[in-house]
Amino acid sequence: MNRAIGNIPGYAYGSETIPPSHISIGELDELKVTVGWTDDDSIFLRLAGEVLEDQTEEIVGHWRSGIIASIPNLARHSQTPEGHDIPEYAANSGKRFEQWIMDTCLRPYDQEWLDYQMEIARRHTSAMKNKIDGVRSTPFVPLRDIVAFIAVINDTIRTYLASKGHSAGDVDKMHRAWSKSLQLQTALWSKVYVDMSQGSGEW
Repeated sequence: MNRAIGNIPGYAYGSETIPPSHISIGELDELKVTVGWTDDDSIFLRLAGEVLEDQTEEIVGHWRSGIIASIPNLARHSQTPEGHDIPEYAANSGKRFEQWIMDTCLRPYDQEWLDYQMEIARRHTSAMKNKIDGVRSTPFVPLRDIVAFIAVINDTIRTYLASKGHSAGDVDKMHRAWSKSLQLQTALWSKVYVDMSQGSGEW
């Protein structure tokens, strides 16, 4: 059972309002084979969730305030077009970011999870960005920035995975499972961008 952070504005996992994925469970299974997913990965990803559960706020703070805020082409996606901060937007999306960590580690990768992957991607494209929170910011987050930042997320998460005294071998296994999951999710998100690619220029 997944542990949800609480009542998170805009978080709609499992809601009937979430459209079904255009990617089938069969295609998801094929992607899992492609990334080399194993039963051990499922076990150690769940362990990673238990390790990270009480660290999500610190982790997201590190990613957003410690890294993204210092990179203008990334920071602008949480600001107004004039470059002003939007505190409520940052707070709400930050909580959703924290819950994404838990969903990555503790949710079963079933139809609901697959549907919500597509929702996550849509909310970064011009189809839905800003609409959930009713804010005025950049019209979309380019796919290239998402793909590139995965490297930073994977690199920095290791310190948090190693923070609870697990053996180096178990930390390696947790980190490997986490990295495979993010590679898998990125592949899924790219489907939404590809579907919108004709004339959108959102790469």
